Amino acid sequence: MFKAIFTNSFGILFSRVLGFIRDLLTASALGASIYSDIFFVAFKLPNLFRRIFAEGAFTQVFIPAFARSRHKAVFSVHIFLVFLSIILLITMLVNLTPELFTQAIAVGFDAQTIEIASPFVALNFWYLPLVFAMTFLSGMLQYKHHFATTAFATALLNLSLIAALLLSKDKAPAEIVYYLSWGVVMGGILQLVVHIFAVYKMGLCSVLIGGVKYLSTKASSIKTETKKFRNNFFPAVWGNSTAQVSAFLDTFLASFLATGSISYLYYANRIFQLPLALFAIATSIALFPKVARYLKNNDEQKAKENLKKAFWFLAFVLSASTLGGIILAREITWLLFQRGAFDVIDTLNTTSVLQMYMLGLLPFGIQKLFVLWLYAKEMQKSAAKIATLSLGVYITFALAFITPFGVAGLALASTLGGLVSFIFTIKAFGVENFFDILRSKNLLYLLVGLVVLGGLLFILKDFLDGFI
Repeated sequence: MFKAIFTNSFGILFSRVLGFIRDLLTASALGASIYSDIFFVAFKLPNLFRRIFAEGAFTQVFIPAFARSRHKAVFSVHIFLVFLSIILLITMLVNLTPELFTQAIAVGFDAQTIEIASPFVALNFWYLPLVFAMTFLSGMLQYKHHFATTAFATALLNLSLIAALLLSKDKAPAEIVYYLSWGVVMGGILQLVVHIFAVYKMGLCSVLIGGVKYLSTKASSIKTETKKFRNNFFPAVWGNSTAQVSAFLDTFLASFLATGSISYLYYANRIFQLPLALFAIATSIALFPKVARYLKNNDEQKAKENLKKAFWFLAFVLSASTLGGIILAREITWLLFQRGAFDVIDTLNTTSVLQMYMLGLLPFGIQKLFVLWLYAKEMQKSAAKIATLSLGVYITFALAFITPFGVAGLALASTLGGLVSFIFTIKAFGVENFFDILRSKNLLYLLVGLVVLGGLLFILKDFLDGFI
């Protein structure tokens, strides 16, 4: 399990390092301006659908269903063709009416800004069908316990965007956004190509070819499986979409605030997402196929043992990351972004947003670990109810905090929504089961370690402040 976690973590770390280089170049070229807001809005819409339909709900329902299927080839090809058709239809609608979709995600934009942003929204959206096809192939690779290709593939998107920024150096802001948008599409193509190659190397092409060959003759044999998949998928869509809806609402509400607010949210969230992806998401991806197989074979004890190991690993690394992120928020933002068009005021505003996000890192990360248990047990409806409650909490606090706290209030509302999601996910998992995990000397070691780390971080902060 830990080999798979470290493979995912290293791949994600490599990608995120490139991602920060990309963000550094973006911040230097566009700063926190109307054009940076336009690109982040244009890229946010396909990312919203990607995380809902592709990486999120699809993977969490597909892997357990694929594991249980008696006709894996036909089942997988049928699911792929149905979903790809739906996604292509959505993509065509966005390209036919880009102004409508742009206005939906950034209502605070005026008519002129929407007109400028719309072509970029349409172009960026072609990333969605590409990344869905990649995610489908990724699910098959994960079932075979091959994680490296997917872990490192995201780096290709960042490399494509870095190349776009370098090629558009010294050009007008609108032209830079145009180059970035094509960089997104090219990144999606490259990600799909490497997954096709990995599927070929793993010998899975025969499964896909067989599925296509027998789809028409054996379609009736998978009716029960596809019906169950649909019944689980739509609650999973909602369960996964709430975090993305929150991000969507962040952008929507921030568009009414001062220029640059959308960018502050984006830059701070990029920092927040690093430890979340590096540890929590990497661990969940590695653990999910194994837990799904154990539960399929009615071996719940082994599934819980793996979950316990993963929990303590995350508890240590996420707690340390939270402490470091809050104490050194200003120093981290200054180091990564303050250059070129990104000035001191931008650093201070991004810092306040980052600190609010970091408060939620531990509950967000641990929740991702335990929610996979619900999905592996096909408890998608329970997960969807928890997600609905979390979203309601977020909306309530976002509306309450936006006036007194501005853009930082939106990040704090997101953190509180994540905390509620964590509490109710633990309740669904079983409070007694959770306390069985907590009854360990590891808890004492964790508390002592955090006290020592906190002292060291404050010393480091004083040292770094001399350079800022």
